[in-house]
Amino acid sequence: MDDHQTRDLVEELVHRLLSAGAGGARDEAGALKFAHRLLSSRLAPAVVPDEHALAEAIKRRLAASGRPDDALAFADLHSKLSVRSRPASLWPLLYLLDSLSSNRSAAAAASCLPYLPTAAPPRTTAATTGTGGRPGSRAPPGGVVLVSKDPDNIREIALREYTEQVLEETEVSEAALVRDVLYACQGIDGRYVRYDKAGDAYDLPDGVRVPRSTRTLVRKLCEIGWLFRKVRGFISDNISRSPSDAATEVGTVAQAFCSALQNELSDYYKLLAVLESHSLNPVPAPGSDSVVSGNYLSLRRLAVWLAEPAVRMRLMAVLVDGCRGLRGGAMAGAIHGHAQHGDPMFQEFMGRLLRRVCSPLFEMVRSWVLEGELDDVFAEFFIVGQPVKAESLWREGYLIQSDMLPAFISPVLAQRILRTGKSINFLRVCCDDNGWADAAAEAAAHVGTTTSRGGLGYGKIDALEALVVEAAKRIHRHLMDVIHKRYRFKDHCLAIKRYLLLGQGDFVQYLMDVVGPELSEPANRISSFHLAGLLETAIRASDAQYDDRDILDRIRVKMMEHGDGDRGWDVFSLEYDARVPLDTVFTASVMKMYLKVFNFLWKLKRVDHSLTGVWKTMKPSCIVSSPFYKEGTNIRTQFVSVLRKCQVLFNEMNHFVTNFQYYIMFEVLEVSWARFSDEMDAAKDLDDLLMAHDKYLTSILEKSLLGERSQGILRNLFALFDIILQFRSHADRWFERIYELQLRGKGKSKSKEADCGRRRSSCNLQARDHHKAKEWSSSGQVLALVPFMEAELPAALMKVGVFVLVQALVYLILAQSSTVFSRTKSLGLRPARSLSARRMLALLSDLPPGGEPSPVAATTTRSSSLVLAHPKED
Repeated sequence: MDDHQTRDLVEELVHRLLSAGAGGARDEAGALKFAHRLLSSRLAPAVVPDEHALAEAIKRRLAASGRPDDALAFADLHSKLSVRSRPASLWPLLYLLDSLSSNRSAAAAASCLPYLPTAAPPRTTAATTGTGGRPGSRAPPGGVVLVSKDPDNIREIALREYTEQVLEETEVSEAALVRDVLYACQGIDGRYVRYDKAGDAYDLPDGVRVPRSTRTLVRKLCEIGWLFRKVRGFISDNISRSPSDAATEVGTVAQAFCSALQNELSDYYKLLAVLESHSLNPVPAPGSDSVVSGNYLSLRRLAVWLAEPAVRMRLMAVLVDGCRGLRGGAMAGAIHGHAQHGDPMFQEFMGRLLRRVCSPLFEMVRSWVLEGELDDVFAEFFIVGQPVKAESLWREGYLIQSDMLPAFISPVLAQRILRTGKSINFLRVCCDDNGWADAAAEAAAHVGTTTSRGGLGYGKIDALEALVVEAAKRIHRHLMDVIHKRYRFKDHCLAIKRYLLLGQGDFVQYLMDVVGPELSEPANRISSFHLAGLLETAIRASDAQYDDRDILDRIRVKMMEHGDGDRGWDVFSLEYDARVPLDTVFTASVMKMYLKVFNFLWKLKRVDHSLTGVWKTMKPSCIVSSPFYKEGTNIRTQFVSVLRKCQVLFNEMNHFVTNFQYYIMFEVLEVSWARFSDEMDAAKDLDDLLMAHDKYLTSILEKSLLGERSQGILRNLFALFDIILQFRSHADRWFERIYELQLRGKGKSKSKEADCGRRRSSCNLQARDHHKAKEWSSSGQVLALVPFMEAELPAALMKVGVFVLVQALVYLILAQSSTVFSRTKSLGLRPARSLSARRMLALLSDLPPGGEPSPVAATTTRSSSLVLAHPKED
């Protein structure tokens, strides 16, 4: 009791309590001395100083004793006292009041406190001799209950007895055990405590006689030594190697992890050095003053010292086991998983460790985002590069390894990091551009990060994301400027549309006229050089000559692989030379799809061109038919019937081809191009541009019936194209024979008139008979063609039923999409009219299982005008 104020307060209290007694100053001095001894003792209640628990206990006691109103009043007063100005702690006050309430019921004979005895109670013999007997005497009536009559405290007595018992059962001193435990904490065997390989632990041998509690405590303390061996072994396996081994097996993240563990072990070594210095001080005897304040080290004190280091060592051992066999981002992610803990000590320790471990990883991210450099010697980064050609650099050059992506970097952020670095490499390798450096420097300056090392680390994910977003925005914008302005991407796309997708009408017409005769020859006799010259002729003869020369030079003739029976029409195609960096978009697979579309459109144009040729042949019908009108009725009727069949068949074919061309050119190519153009202008990076182009090309393939789902319709469509070409061949041969007979008939007529003029008088009858015979002979040759046409044309007319059916199916496919009509209306065009659903169902019902239309269907098709009906008419 060094506090003078406390002494004065105690003296005032004793004086007031004894002022009513008759003991005088001598009794007051004895009571004051006894009070000082009580206050100076180390007696303490064996309870936890929990204010709320004590208040709840008081309320429960009041409620149990039948005083619920008092319990509510106590709760109200306690809550008011808690929120207002109050002592530093209410627990001592509540405990004192609770103790006084309990003592009041125990000392019912004591009516008031002033009857405190005037002298201290005498000591018992047992207490004085220190045998440990429990004090059993009470204060005389009218006094307070004494806690203890032993001046040395009963706890100290029990401690001395326990110490004497331990000394009798122990043959090893505690100082020796402490020293061995400290050795074990460093992974070193001591004199008594050694590492047991069978049990994989540090322990005392069975021959060493120590109390069970001491053995248990030693085993518990030596656990940190076992953990230390595990951590040190991991560091030794990864760091203490030759440089060649480390270069092939240990990455920079693993080295940083080992370095962080080594730093933690350095602090651990410092603690052990302090403990070893304390262990040199002797352990005092129980009961001495130095037991409390002495600078010695016992097993129990050692347990207190090693409590927190053991937690850290246990955590490091868990990390070592979890990271064994991992590298790079996978190791950083595994360590990050153990950082999700609510303990502040855990969070602080793991944060310090992860900042060291993730430093190489964040440096790789910074180098990739701002410089496009993939500095990953040990394959630790979550972005991996592949050795590919320049045209495949963007699509296949760099990928994300999901197993190397740590959890603290989201997949969305990882994709942004990947695209940013890819853009820099694409600009540098494919575009030969260095403007990205300025964009990266501007992005780093905008977010306050330098382009040099540092500035990023674990716990700064927001700063990393801000840097990536800003760098991606600036670098992608620069890349789009280079693609559109320097390499004119849109102009090349438009050139492909005009020349490969046959959008330049006059060029296609000139090309068809020029190369048509050449392509009718067998494919193995056609020279690609000659075709290239004809292509140049078609360019110069059309408006294509005014295009940029660089674009025109990229259009080339390509002859596909062909067999012995192939014609030039079957192998002829055009290709567009897309060079770096445009070949990133127009890859080999993409150009194959363009070639597929070109072949389809080229065949459609060829069919249209053939029908135009048929019309040119059939148009002067008056000249062709005039000689046969002079013949007999039978000949004239048969000739007119065949001619009408040809004209009706031509009309049906031409009607379908015209409508189908309209659909392809306007509803497919133009609508798809308009959508692609909008998406091209809105693209923010190269991935968006590639996606828009793939969508554009896929739309053309699907709507042109070239997709996988339309192969059946496409085969029928190609079969109909072949029928039209055969019709052109038959019509040409038929009219060629007719022209031949017409010219022969004119020559015979002139010869007859000249001969009859010379021999008018004598040969009239003979000439008239001869002319009659020749006319019948020519008519017979014409009639010989009629059975041929009547044998060929019905088969063609039968196939027209399939023709019309395919046309109806095509229309139904298109009618499912409302965008066709809306787009048509917006372009100011009138939708193509097709078969009504009723007539199409009639054709379907008449179609036999073999796939060919029935004669009824053929007759219906032949006799009808095949005017395409609008859906409203169904």
